[in-house]
Amino acid sequence: MSFAPGDAAKGASLFKTRCAQCHTLKAGEPHKVGPNLQGVFGRKSGQAEGFSYTAANINKGVTWTEQTMFEYLENPKKYIPGTKMAFAGLKKDKDRNDLITFLKAETA
Repeated sequence: MSFAPGDAAKGASLFKTRCAQCHTLKAGEPHKVGPNLQGVFGRKSGQAEGFSYTAANINKGVTWTEQTMFEYLENPKKYIPGTKMAFAGLKKDKDRNDLITFLKAETA
């Protein structure tokens, strides 16, 4: 399966319930347990300035696109073994599509 544009409003709800406890979105907002996601698309893994990543995230070297994020969010620990992201993932393709559509708009 691959990424397909989803419903940003549903993605916003998913972000609020599944992601916001660990991540922020807007420029200038602080890192939390996870990094601020501003500018994540087009950036390599493990590169948000000022955030302390695991070697696994830094060494993965993936560039975040809609497709790589789609694959990652299904099972983060499988995609980047050794990541400290304590999130089981979103198994439903639709949920990942909705969340990524929201993130793409909110982090640009």
